[in-house]
Amino acid sequence: MYSLNTQEPVQPTMNEKNVLAIAAHPDDVEFMMAGTLLLLRDRGYRLHMINIADGCCGSTRTDAATTARIRWEEAKEAASVLEAVIYPPLCRDLEIFYQLPLLRKLTAVVRRVRPTIVLTHSPEDYMEDHTNTCRLAVTATFSRGIPNFESDPPTEPWYEAVTVYHAMPHGLSDSLGRPIIPTHYVDISGVLEKKRRALACHRSQRDWLDDSQGMDNYLETMVTMAAEMGRRSGTFSYAEGWRKHLHWGFCSAADDPLRETLGDGLVRIVAAA
Repeated sequence: MYSLNTQEPVQPTMNEKNVLAIAAHPDDVEFMMAGTLLLLRDRGYRLHMINIADGCCGSTRTDAATTARIRWEEAKEAASVLEAVIYPPLCRDLEIFYQLPLLRKLTAVVRRVRPTIVLTHSPEDYMEDHTNTCRLAVTATFSRGIPNFESDPPTEPWYEAVTVYHAMPHGLSDSLGRPIIPTHYVDISGVLEKKRRALACHRSQRDWLDDSQGMDNYLETMVTMAAEMGRRSGTFSYAEGWRKHLHWGFCSAADDPLRETLGDGLVRIVAAA
């Protein structure tokens, strides 16, 4: 396990189960993934998370360096609420591109964490930082067990099965406004308040999201999206939606650790559209 402010690994135990959330910016995990993470933690998973970008563009009131420092402190505070290990960002906002240097760095994180589950953004989303993070996360996970692909820093390959799940995009639709329909609805009603507390750690985003995206109360925006996911599930009051990545190169076709771990009481499966 890593500490909150270093990337030095500790050798995992034989039966350790890890989940890694890979997001673009500080607060993305808390918005779309944290409820599922909390449920997995309650069932024995160790939680790990990384925001690829440092959040430096998330303010109109402080300069980039100051903003990045503020957002790193907020991200660590949120990770503490979730009881998750957080890894330092790899680049600046709006500089997440599908390029080799970032891929090598993210591959090293995946290999060190040795996850059974990877949670990341939707392939369709309203901004390129999110979609590029998704692409990087998928390839970094795919390359975990390819020893001839060099990570940065060099890290031992990880050959075990990993299942990748894609979160819902912000706004629950693609960049053209078309609804995204998940295949897995996860009941987060019992952990919604803790998810809200983790998101509330990102205090600097209150004004930024209001100014830039019209989210006059970012906490209520998150709750509204969770309630809409619950409504769509036809079962739960509040939910997070997920889609499982195709299994080739990652796991077996039958692997579905979200459903296997959380059970039918907390996961509702619907047929893919």
